Order: sequence, then C-alpha cells, then structure tokens
Amino acid sequence: MSVKRQRATGRTAGGRTAGVRAAGTRAAGALAAAVCAAALLPGTAWAAGEGGGYAFEEGAQRVKGAVSNLDAEQLEPGRTYRDTIKKDGKLYYRVDLDTKQNAYVSVVAVPKAGGKAAYGDGIKVSMQDGSSAECGSQDANFGSAEFPRPITAYADRTIDPDSTTCRQAGAYYVLVERESGQESDPADWELEIRFRTEPGLKKAGPTALPSNWPSGTPAPPAGGPQRRDGGAGFGDATSLKQGEWRTDIRPGQTLVYRVPVDWSQQLFVTAELGSSPVSDEYISGALALSLENQVLGHVSRDTMTYDGDPATMALDPERPVAYENRFAGDDSTSAMRFAGWYYVSATLNPAVAKEYGDKPLPLTLRVNVTGQPTSPPAYDGPAGSFGVTDDDRDAAASGHSGPQAARSGNLKVVGVAGIGAGSVLLLGLGAWWLLARRSAAGAGPTPG
Repeated sequence: MSVKRQRATGRTAGGRTAGVRAAGTRAAGALAAAVCAAALLPGTAWAAGEGGGYAFEEGAQRVKGAVSNLDAEQLEPGRTYRDTIKKDGKLYYRVDLDTKQNAYVSVVAVPKAGGKAAYGDGIKVSMQDGSSAECGSQDANFGSAEFPRPITAYADRTIDPDSTTCRQAGAYYVLVERESGQESDPADWELEIRFRTEPGLKKAGPTALPSNWPSGTPAPPAGGPQRRDGGAGFGDATSLKQGEWRTDIRPGQTLVYRVPVDWSQQLFVTAELGSSPVSDEYISGALALSLENQVLGHVSRDTMTYDGDPATMALDPERPVAYENRFAGDDSTSAMRFAGWYYVSATLNPAVAKEYGDKPLPLTLRVNVTGQPTSPPAYDGPAGSFGVTDDDRDAAASGHSGPQAARSGNLKVVGVAGIGAGSVLLLGLGAWWLLARRSAAGAGPTPG
C-alpha cells in the first residue's frame, strides 16, 4: 500500500498553534467516540446496572401511554416497550386480539433509586374489552418492605371455555395505574412493558384443580455452593438450575435470576443472608424476594429481617405447573399456568447501608426443581416460549443470561466483548497520538 505524503509550506507559528488546538479537539473527539463505542459493545452494557441500577431490555421501543383509551398506541406481540408514569398517573395502551389466543401484557415499574415509598405504593395493570368489561388484572406493591425497587404485574385475556366474556376479536385496552401515598416520592417511574401471546388449545382441557398436591419443602440441594452473580434486569437475568448459588448484594441493589420449570414441575426457592461483624442492629424488611412467571406475571414475594446474624427465608410452596392452574381464583396459583422460565429477584434494603455500611453482604439462593416433566397441553400451534427446551436446560446448567448480556456463566462472551472494548480504546488512543504528532511536526511529514 502506498502512503501519500504532503509538505505544508508558508505556515506561521500562529497557524501551527491553531493546528495544535484543532488537532487536540479532533483527538479528544476520537477518544470520546472510542470510549462511547466501547461502552455500547455487547457484554459491557450490563455494568451500568451494577450498584442498584435496573438494566432495561436492550432494544425496547419507546411508547407513549394515552390518557384516553381511544388515543392509545398499539402494542405488537413479542415486543418490549418503555414508558414513564407520573405519580397517581393512568396510561392506556391498545392490543388487537383474535378469538383463540391468550394474551398477556406485563409491566415492570422501576422507581427512582433513593426515593421514599409507602406501604401501598405500587401499580395495577388491567385489560378491558371494547365494552369496558375487565378481562384480567393484577396489583403489585412494595408491601411491608417500604423501599423503592422494581415490581411487576400483568393483565391477561384468558380464553375460558365456561365464559363468554372477553372472547371477541378486536381492540382491547390495557390500563396501567400508579398508586402512591401522599408522602411518597413524586418522581416519575420508568416502565418496561411486554406483550406476549399464547396459542389456544386444539380442544378444551380440564379446568378443575387436583385436590391434593405436594406442598412439603424438599431437602436442600446437594453439591455445595457455587458462585453465580445475578443480572440487573429481567432482560439479562442469570440462568440457574437446581443447586446452591452464592453471590454478594449491595444495599439498594436488585439481582435477577431465571429458572426453567417444565410442565408438572415445582419450584422451591430459599434465600439466606450471611452474617456481618459490623453491627447487630435490627432491620425489618432487609431483603425482599420475589417470584414471577415467564411473562412476568407476579407469583409471590416475601421479606426477611436482619440483625447481623445469618437469616433465612423461603417463598411459599406453589402448585406444580399446570394448564388448569389459570382457572384458579388465587393469583399465585393462577400464575403457575405454563412452563418456561420463572424469574427470582432479590433486593437488599437501602437502609442496610446505614447500619452495616455500603459493602455487599453475602447472599445464597437455594433452588429446588422437583417432579418429572410431563407432555405439554395440545396447543393449536407452536408453543414458542411456553415450554422448556434442551437449550434452556443447557443455559441453566452453564449460567447463561438472557438475550441482553453475558454474565458469570458466560465468561467467554464477556472476554470477547472485553477484547473488543480494548481494541476500540487502543484505536482511539492511536488516533490521538497520530493527530498530536502531526500537529507537533507542523510542516513535517505526516505518518500514514
């Protein structure tokens, strides 16, 4: 490759000074561009979620909720969206449904970190047909652990063979309502919205729940603790299989995991906070543990107190995953309605920092998945994500995260991303060096 060299003539000292300034500006721009490019590389974006920040799903589309249902923007199935909601706000969105598929619209509400929350603060998500009949709704709030953290709720249109409500094709409206106490933080909440559809059945199946089901807690999983750090959002939740999983969690931080649970299987989750020598102060609601199904419908939650000694809590046992669970009147049973990824999130109360410092506390999650998988229901079409595949089991075994980023169990991908980030930074520094040398050389030769 030939390099074309140029010689500048007739340049003054002032011109050289101006050239140095211009080159410095161009170099700074090149370096800034390199840093920005490195920050956007896959596998590095998740770092922004550390320390308590929520990592929104990559590629989520901005949408603007309407104050009237007739002005609502349409959501597309399989897509994820983002919006914001004001204190005591109400927002409408539209979904178009046929007469066969079940539909789910879930909302993750993400309050601003460091704000104040009251007992009843939360969201309600509901779905209505064109006649304003409510098809399905769910509430989620902070409960007794009164500190801001991501919370989820969903609305559904379930085809019930024993009902004629919400069976027509056409426009349906999703209403998201934020409920806030008078003393609560008035700042806007971010919303992460998902619209998913589930195929109907070829023919109607059973709707009655078995009277007996195994509710006893199984023995702790064998094999000893293994290190696996959580994701910063549902889009990059770290995969787990049955086992004992060790991580660290900072005050105010939320860690998200996902576990594949097949048809007829049960999920049991226990959390333990390790001891701390720093203090023995009693903190109520020190850790909040929550379980969501694969479309982010809320299943259950619990909180634990902490006084510096080891503390343990377990989520309530739920029924085995079954299609007929959806017809139960109990919300937690109804949410165990299909196979797929189930999400476990843990948040450490920011108040822990006041007594125990801002350093992370040791956290262990013990996960049991019991029961033999059975055949899926006779869906009238591809089941899609409503099941567990061999790839899902492989991801759970290796610790691969969701589609957004790679974490502890996918070190190869993280390493490649790190190499890519370093390469971009080196290119930026190289550009800076060339521009600076050219400016210093004045009329001298310019390196190609």
